Amino acid sequence: MLSGAEERASAFRTRNQQGRETIWIVTEYRPQDGRVSYARAALGSNIGLVDVTCTQSAAGGTDVSVQYTLTALSESGRDFVSKFLEPEQYSQMIDEWRAATSDALAQSAAKR
Repeated sequence: MLSGAEERASAFRTRNQQGRETIWIVTEYRPQDGRVSYARAALGSNIGLVDVTCTQSAAGGTDVSVQYTLTALSESGRDFVSKFLEPEQYSQMIDEWRAATSDALAQSAAKR
């Protein structure tokens, strides 16, 4: 975390497996509506928005929609964006994100 916690205007930094740093800023935080949005900047590569919407599933549990809007900043950024948005690659990333999020939620619940 760079500032804040999870509220609007909070900022944090992540690094992917290749070491690329991304800075994130929370632009919308409405847990009561199941919504959170971020602006992100992968310096030298791409910038974009990420919108996450959670709704109650008819089968029980939660349905999650994640939408990325990315803009390349360089040739390598164009390559990244193109590959990232390929359906198979995107589905794999979302599955990894789902598993990591589920693990974090389970660990949080176990601490209570």
